[in-house]
Amino acid sequence: MAIRDFEHHTPVIDESVFIDPSAVVIGDVIVGHDSSVWPLAVIRADIHKIRIGNRCSIQDGTVIHVTHDGPFNPGGFPTLIGNEVTVGHKVMLHGCIIGDRVLVGMGAILMDGVTVESDVVIGGGSLVPPGKTLVSGYLYMGSPVKQVRKLTEKELEYFSYTAGKYVELKNRHRKALEI
Repeated sequence: MAIRDFEHHTPVIDESVFIDPSAVVIGDVIVGHDSSVWPLAVIRADIHKIRIGNRCSIQDGTVIHVTHDGPFNPGGFPTLIGNEVTVGHKVMLHGCIIGDRVLVGMGAILMDGVTVESDVVIGGGSLVPPGKTLVSGYLYMGSPVKQVRKLTEKELEYFSYTAGKYVELKNRHRKALEI
């Protein structure tokens, strides 16, 4: 795995985390307890910070980046991810904020200034345009994304279940690689 410093910023990775050997983590990144970063994921915090909470799964081929502070985007846009977030395969997260217990479906794109409140499902292939807020408790789908319906109680329970399953899986991978 490539964990690299960049300009005096060293990634801080909790000792319980699994990072696949083919993943890349660069710069001002913090990854929380029991999280996992899967094959070919890129987490690049070279011009702003990235924070990934506890029990998160960043799946294969995902790219997480940020936007710098400048005249066209004062303050810039970090990428901040809460707890128990599952980020599906080949997702693009760019300068966005994601709350707790969120499922980002495969191939979704979240752009600068997006805020996703807690307890949200974003359907696969969705495009969340810059500055949009997705409010808690709903399924969102489409390009551009639209609110589809309220989540059921069973769907809300799924967030913690799937986070737990990824914790189990990352532990199996850690054991296989003797981390």
